[in-house]
Amino acid sequence: MYHYTESGLRNVWLENGVTKRKTAHGTATAIQDVDGLHKVIGRSLAQKGRLTGTEFRFLRKELDLSQHRLADLIGTTEQTVALWEKRGKIPKTADRMLRAIYLETIDGNVKLKEMIEHTADLDRREGEKMVFHDTERGWVPAQLVAA
Repeated sequence: MYHYTESGLRNVWLENGVTKRKTAHGTATAIQDVDGLHKVIGRSLAQKGRLTGTEFRFLRKELDLSQHRLADLIGTTEQTVALWEKRGKIPKTADRMLRAIYLETIDGNVKLKEMIEHTADLDRREGEKMVFHDTERGWVPAQLVAA
């Protein structure tokens, strides 16, 4: 069995799908279908009990999200995400949200992620000037009047 520490997770072992070769620089290890393997690892993590910090980091990286971007999506700071990943004390809501985003995304359905991104964008625009116009049909946002 091969201990797959390259994943960043200490508890992942591979029964097969691993080829070792001797090179001029030492032994090289090749793993078959790494993308497929990471999907299965991610799905297993997303469907188990609460995530550890390293598991949280694995899912975030599989989603190709920086700590900054994930923090922005879930309404916290980059430093907070870094602490969760380091210490493993992740609030239930953040844990559940990351799992949901991961499961939706790997199945090709990014509606949840898009909805969260849209909400985060709206949060950033908080306090922005809102202009309305009274028409014969009632009040409408001013940008719709020109249409």
